[in-house]
Amino acid sequence: MASKRSIGLRFVIKHLVSKLLSAEITPQKQRARLEMALVPLWRPFKFSCDQVDVEGVPSEWMVAEGANDERVMLYLHGGAYTMGSPGTHADLTSRISHFCGVKLLVIDYRLAPENPYPAAVEDATSAYRWLIKKGYQPNNIVIGGDSAGGGLTMATLINLRDQGDTLPAAGVCLSPWADLCCEGETHTTLDNVDPFLSSHWLKEMAKLYVQQEDARNPLISPLFGEFKDLPPVLIQVGSDEVLLDDSVRLEKKLVAAGVDVKCHVYPDMWHVWQLFAGILPEGKEALLEMADFVDVKIKAAPQPAPNKSNETVT
Repeated sequence: MASKRSIGLRFVIKHLVSKLLSAEITPQKQRARLEMALVPLWRPFKFSCDQVDVEGVPSEWMVAEGANDERVMLYLHGGAYTMGSPGTHADLTSRISHFCGVKLLVIDYRLAPENPYPAAVEDATSAYRWLIKKGYQPNNIVIGGDSAGGGLTMATLINLRDQGDTLPAAGVCLSPWADLCCEGETHTTLDNVDPFLSSHWLKEMAKLYVQQEDARNPLISPLFGEFKDLPPVLIQVGSDEVLLDDSVRLEKKLVAAGVDVKCHVYPDMWHVWQLFAGILPEGKEALLEMADFVDVKIKAAPQPAPNKSNETVT
């Protein structure tokens, strides 16, 4: 049963999002509105946020006090590939660092329509390789993201595997957008239930990212990819999401490929409710589950052979 706080928050979100996200205005204007709207909430912990250049991609180190210096999550923010930034997700990423005890590298990957596919995949892949060059070990790295960033997490894992890179310890997908064809049944059945997203808006944003490419390309819509030999994956999704079917179908394909996967459907939750972990009990619950998953999978990941060419971790 939904908490009273989540019921009230749902109505607030629906009102705010109707003013923020609209296919009738340019993505640039939506981008600017989002940057102004998502103000970080109060945190009961200390953290640092430092800018860093990652192979030409502006990025930020988000590190909560006490985080393990050797453990890193490469975080890929959501925003339908057309908006979002380390700034819009600062509250969420600081809390992930705090609960998971890891450093987060949050990259400001290039956005559509100015930079359609494959820009985002290229930037995410490059960032992972940058971490390796800096001396972080694959068994201490997790790739994670929300919404489009969740889909991009899966696309990046597929790309790294196909190019022969040593894969990270795990992947974490929060409400992933894994099918840019937008063919899931919940695009219809839950379109008037999810207070955050609408099917129409997603379809319009997908056009800006896909453009002349095939939307079934697994590096665009990872749901259509092959998942053999990928690392363990955690999927968190709300029962009231337009994108619920993306997660359900993704889990089935991962299981069929023999991948260690956990898909947790949170009752009465909407798209990326983890953004409200500072005030929503269900958000905190999700981050605690993520923390357990990350710790277990990093500890279980294969130890890499020594690489004397790696730089010192800084």
